[in-house]
This record gives sequence, structure tokens and C-alpha cells, in this order.
Amino acid sequence: MTDRVTASYGAWPSPIAANDVTRGERRLGFPSVVGERIWWEESRPEEDGRNTIMRRDSDGSVTELLAAPWNARTRVHEYGGRSYVPVPRQEGGEGSRPGIVFANLDDQRLYFLAEGGDTPKPLTPEPSADAALRYADMTLTNDGGHVICVREQHGSEDGPSRAIVSVPLSGAADTPEAVRELVTDADFFASPTPSPDGQHLAWISWNHPRMPWDGTELRAGTLSESGVTGVYTLKGGVGESVLAPMWQDESSLLFLSDWPGWWNLYQIGLTGPAFALYPAEKEFCGGFTLGMQPYQLLDDGRVVTLYGHADLSVGVYDPKSAELEAVSTPLTSWQALASDRNTVVGVAAAADTPQRLVQLDPDTGHTQTLRRSQDDLPDSNYVPEPRTVSVNGRYGGAVHANVYPPTNPAATGTGPAPYIVWVHGGPVGCSGTELDLAKAYFTSRGLGIVDVNYSGSTGYGRTYRERLQRQWGVIDVEDAVSVVQSLVDDGTADPQRLAIRGASAGGFTTLSALTRDTFACGVSVFGVTDLVRLSEETHDFESRFLDSLIGPLPGYEATYRERSPINQADNIQAPVLLLQGTQDPVVPPPQAAEFAAALTEQGLSHAHLEFEGEGHGFRAAESQQRALEAELAFYGRIFGFAPAGVPEIELVSGGGRGTGSEPQDTEETEEAEEATEEKE
Repeated sequence: MTDRVTASYGAWPSPIAANDVTRGERRLGFPSVVGERIWWEESRPEEDGRNTIMRRDSDGSVTELLAAPWNARTRVHEYGGRSYVPVPRQEGGEGSRPGIVFANLDDQRLYFLAEGGDTPKPLTPEPSADAALRYADMTLTNDGGHVICVREQHGSEDGPSRAIVSVPLSGAADTPEAVRELVTDADFFASPTPSPDGQHLAWISWNHPRMPWDGTELRAGTLSESGVTGVYTLKGGVGESVLAPMWQDESSLLFLSDWPGWWNLYQIGLTGPAFALYPAEKEFCGGFTLGMQPYQLLDDGRVVTLYGHADLSVGVYDPKSAELEAVSTPLTSWQALASDRNTVVGVAAAADTPQRLVQLDPDTGHTQTLRRSQDDLPDSNYVPEPRTVSVNGRYGGAVHANVYPPTNPAATGTGPAPYIVWVHGGPVGCSGTELDLAKAYFTSRGLGIVDVNYSGSTGYGRTYRERLQRQWGVIDVEDAVSVVQSLVDDGTADPQRLAIRGASAGGFTTLSALTRDTFACGVSVFGVTDLVRLSEETHDFESRFLDSLIGPLPGYEATYRERSPINQADNIQAPVLLLQGTQDPVVPPPQAAEFAAALTEQGLSHAHLEFEGEGHGFRAAESQQRALEAELAFYGRIFGFAPAGVPEIELVSGGGRGTGSEPQDTEETEEAEEATEEKE
């Protein structure tokens, strides 16, 4: 067995290269199952993040259905969601031959690809402007003849509008009038769901300024050739988030509601009150996504469901006993389920297992792996084992986080380790403990990570989410500081070598935190820098999000300006790395560029790297690799170690009060380089 070397934290020799992280991982999502056939979405980072649709047949063979340049990705809400629906073989009925319907990224039109065909056929008309008509969250009508989905329309002076529409599988490319608007009476829609007998349609709707986790309505109406009539609200409202409806039979629905404070499973008929099936201080979903599938109904009436906190487990609810039984599997972080009421499949992972598509036996817990997101994995000894902690925040309540210690069987360090606080985006999102090789890229080199589920995160109930209301840029920063300070206090983390990094909303928290004296440096990945500008320029889905996070305009304009990092540049206490895509529609590129200019004006050390063609989230493997290596080089520059095999990063300061442009301890860096060459 090889002896360990003692080396500077950050300079430990690691077999995990940046391209191991970025080029080998296929993201899997939105499974579908009919009989012995299973479909799912799959990303290809080596093809600039292109999304394809895969199918697994009864003999175990796997077929890629979409060849390049086809890209199954919807831009509804800019974040997208479920972008396809399979068209299974029909026994009679009005449906076309089997295949798939998908939304294509470039033009956002719906296309039909027949089974065995090579060229998809457009189903929807060509819009008057590029990508002006967008479609998502598709489902088939009972006769298989139409796709019902959410359509988002751009180009109006009044801004984007949305509707639930019906698209004939026979095609409407040349007959726009064949696309029927079914529902149009709200700003936003999700989960259009026909009843088993085809007589009714249920859906979720909400209006500005609410977000779907604030307040939605479950609505239903009679579905006919002329549209949807007799519409009424079954459940929900301004202060209740209702999500993910599913018909239990022709006259009753299952759905999720956070009315008791947690997203729990409910049942309701077309008339009468709603009933909680299993009240618990658990979330039965991970938050909102178009096309989300957090539970499935079986033929025998049982419900296979996800539930938990930041990590979701899988269980089976039996209406006969009103009990929820945990299903024991080696996978601890479940993200999606699909079923045809017999076969159950899901997407799941664990702390030592990358995301995979599995078939689940809900009675035994046995899982059969159908597809892995990664085939080549590093030695598990280099993968950190997360530790979930809760600490007391500055304002009282518990703050949740996952701690990933430096992990390397071939190296060790002395004293407390440098730690990086990871701040998830959203900000109404969460971080689970599933395997993430990006974390292992840093921890295997001797840099610890603490991933904070700060106030506002999903997974811990509505009250925890609502802590962030009017407090964004305040309580999230305090939570990050409280968590990392707890690691300093117990001797785990080095108080002189603390970093913070985050993407999108997490970038805003990162930059806000750098006005404190806690952190030695920070990394903002397409982070928000100007709240006033964001309210004016961001996309429609989140255009009123700041009403709850900060306060409505114009009354809270002074608060917007006060909390904007662009106006706090002269208070920044540490060097900054800014990473930004040039085609970001959510946080436009000028946010990072103008912040970099403000740092230059103040003489503050920073680097500003742009990624051509990337949007809100880097999809291409080359971009992901460049970002990872730049971040590691940045930490090396600030913490005083020399990372092997990555390009150096140039920091600029404007010649004023620059700080951190050189390593903290050159002698330590030299010793670290020598240590990696020899054994103890």
C-alpha cells in the first residue's frame, strides 16, 4: 500500500481531472414507461450539452432516437422542463403510428419522429419570430390523437403569454388554427392532465407576482372538441402551493399541497373536500419543475412516492392501511419516478453512486440499473463521504448543510483545512448528497466543501422557505457564515482560508457575503449583481420573484440598491472570480461585466471570464472544464498552493487597492510542489 505524502491543502495529487468531471457525465431525466418500453431525456456534454431522447426496449437494447443536430430542449420559463412525450403503439383509436413528440431547441417547434424514421416532422406552425412559440410539459389525449401541453408565446408588446393547447398528431405546421387553445385565464400553467375517460382536464395555474412555490391553484373543467368549459378551482390559493396532479380514476385526483406547511400527498374528488393521505413533516417533492413526476399510482391503488428533505427517499403508500412504508434501496437521492401503473422506473443516485435510471420493485426494493450517467468513475477512496449537519443560525432557527471533507488516500495535510462554502441557486432550491464529481475534484486535492441549504431552501417545509421573504441578501449570507463558522469553531476549517462560491442566486449571495470579513475570496457563476437591473431585464417567469425576496417596486427601490453587489463594490473585502455565459437570458452578461468594471475602478483583485454561446448554466464539456480549472487556479492563487495541470489565472486589480494577486505563502507553495514528488 502506498504511503501518504504530506502536502499543502489544495495541492494534493489527484487522479480526478476536470475533463473526468465534465466529459463523462450524461444527465438523465424525465423517464416514461409503457409496458416493457422506457424512454428518457439524456444530455451530451461532449456535444455542447445537446439533449437527446433514448429508448430501452424489452430485449434490453438501448436506442438513441435523436441524432445531432436535433436537440430536445424546451425554453418555456427559460429553465425548461419536460421536453418530450412518447407516442406508444395504439390499438385502434385515432393516434398516428408510434414515435416521439419533442420540442426542438433552435426553433422551439414541436416535432414528431415516427418509429424507425430518420427525419422529424414539424407539428406546430413556424412562429413569426425566432423561438416565439414554445411548448413544454406534454401529455397525450386518451385516444392518442393529440398532444396537450403548455405553450408560451413571445413577441407581444404586453410580454409573454401562456396557454394550455391541444396539438393534433396529424400536424398543424401549415394550419395554425388546428392548434386549439384550451385554457388561457392565467399567467402561468403546469401539469395539464386529461382524466382517464377523456371527459375532464386538470391543471395547475398561478399569476404574477406569485411563484409556483408561493401559491397555485388546482383547476379542472370539462374537456370537449370546442375546448374546456365549466372551469372551477378544486384546491389552492394565494398562500398554498398545489403541485403535480394525477387522476386516480375518472372522478378523483391525487396532488401535492403545502397547506399544512409541507408538500404532502392529498386526494380530492371533482366535488367535495380534499383529504390529506399521509400528513408528515416531510416534503413529497423536491420543488417545482415543468413535467415533474414525484409519485406514481399503481394498479392495485398503492402510491409509489418520493419523500424526505433535501434528499428524497422512495416509499409506498397503501390506502387500505393509510401507512407509508419506506422502500429500502442503496440509492438515497431520488429525483423522478415514472410508471404505467405496473412497471416503476426512477432516476436516483447516492453519495457514492452517480445518477442512474433504474427499474424498481416497490415490494422488495430491488433495483435494476438500466442506464448510468457515468461509466468511468474514479477510485471511491477519492470520493468524499458527506456529513449532514444542522447549526443554529444568527437569528435562531436551524440551518442545514452537507459537509464534504478533504478526501485522498494518498495525501494528508496538517492543521485545519481550507473550506469552500457552496451556495445553491434558486434561491428556492436545495442541495442533496448525491455524488457530484465536481465536489470530488476539489476535495481530492485537499479543499473541503460545505454545501449550505440556507433559509429559503426547499426540503424543510414552507416556514423554512418563507424565512427568505424580504430577506434575500441578508439571512442567506448570515446562514452561510454561521455554517462555516461552526466548522472553524470545531477546528475543522482554517479561518484564514475560507472561500464562498455560488451560481445564479448563489452568486448573488456569494458577492453579498464578500462585503464581510469572513471569506478570503469568492466565485460568482452567472451571479446577480444589480437587483434593479435584474427586475427590468430578466425573463417573465421570474420578473416578479423579487417582490417576495426583496419587496415590490417602486416602494422598495432603496432596498434593491442597498443590497445590490454593484453598489457594494467598495465594501468587497476579498478577490473575486466572475464566470459568465454570453447568451444568458436569466442574468444577462452586462451584470458581470459592469461588476468587473466596478471592481477595477476600486482597484480590487478579480478575474472576469466569459463563455461564448453559454446560457444560464454551462452545458458544453469544454466550458465546464475551463470553469472548473479556472476556479481551482483561483483558489491556488489566493490560498498559496500550486495546482498541477491547470492553466494559471490572471487577476487584475486596476492598480488601486488590489489584494490577493499573489499566493499567501510562496514558501508553502514550493514545499507543496516538492511534497507531491516524494513519499513521507
